Amino acid sequence: MKKSLLLIIGFLILLATEILRVYFIMPFPGSQKSDTIQIAYFLHNYIWWFRVLGLLLFLPPMIYIFRNSRWWRKILLAIFVLLYAIVFYAFNFKFLADKMFYQPENKILATVATNKVDSTKLVIGVALNGQAKAYPVEIISYHHQVQDSISGEPVMVTYCSVCRTGRVFSPFVNGKLEKFRLVGMDHFNAMFEDATTKSWWRQATGKAVAGKLKGTALKEIESAQMSLGAWMRKHPNTMILQPDPVFAKQYKGLEGFDEGTIKSDLEKRDSASWQFKSWVIGIEKNGHTKAYDWNDLVKQRVINDTFQNTALVLVLENDNRSFHVWNRQVKDKLLQFTFDAAAQTLKDTATNSVWNMNGECVEGILKNNRLTAIQAYQEFWHSWESFHPGTGKY
Repeated sequence: MKKSLLLIIGFLILLATEILRVYFIMPFPGSQKSDTIQIAYFLHNYIWWFRVLGLLLFLPPMIYIFRNSRWWRKILLAIFVLLYAIVFYAFNFKFLADKMFYQPENKILATVATNKVDSTKLVIGVALNGQAKAYPVEIISYHHQVQDSISGEPVMVTYCSVCRTGRVFSPFVNGKLEKFRLVGMDHFNAMFEDATTKSWWRQATGKAVAGKLKGTALKEIESAQMSLGAWMRKHPNTMILQPDPVFAKQYKGLEGFDEGTIKSDLEKRDSASWQFKSWVIGIEKNGHTKAYDWNDLVKQRVINDTFQNTALVLVLENDNRSFHVWNRQVKDKLLQFTFDAAAQTLKDTATNSVWNMNGECVEGILKNNRLTAIQAYQEFWHSWESFHPGTGKY
């Protein structure tokens, strides 16, 4: 009886730790609803201790049973061993994030003239020191991160399709250029592990949530989300990341993500407002945050608002994909904007000057002035609300 009890306890330790270590950091039913990241990190770091303990409890009675027990007990024990082998393989070689999503093998960047990505596709665009690059969302959604350099400056372009969050970071940690791997997710958001300290970093905020560097944050680099056509209009000399032929099948599985019509319940849009998978635009300033309903912006096209003593304007282009958030204070003038859908231009009511979708005044007494961009993000409401508790709503 004692041997059987030790065998069962050892088997449960082996089975439970293999499953829970991955369960807490992958989108299994119920796994992303609680604050279990510290438990997951503990299991991740001490998994071998649990394996040794489980084997020490399991192996002696297993050997005894194989030598001395009746045939049906041996078969039952063989089933236990086979079950553990299956679980071990599945949760170490199939269900882990970095065994499901890989980095590009061929990082191909094309000019506008040689580009093969459809101009309607959403991109995360980055412009640094005179050079601009565009990273199609349906490509980086699969890879979760692409490390590159712009004007010689290393960048880490990230995207989590389950949160619909695009962020660009400087991949330096404590002054050292760091490598990151996708390790799983926390509250449905992608999580990366750095190679040096093995800390875990949340994609939506760039903050370390577990490990030696918990509480520190990566430096964010300004980025914008819009259609490739809109980005090329603004940056005609941009380079564009092309699909890696090796992952053509994986990219195909993300078709419809841009529009929110993808089949996956984890990534599909809820067309109603302020629902779990509704789209919002989020803005953060001075430690405060505010969310704007995407449906509201589609209806109004222009939203003039003030947040944290900053007068801003949100604008949605006719493609229903490209959005902009600008500071509407120009010199000593506080502007109020209206939208001309036919011409796809803005007009400020103070001077009747005309502004294009690049934020440039092209006609009127304010001609040649430019609106200042404000960093903003389009993402699922559940993501913005989770990582910005207490956020305001427009």
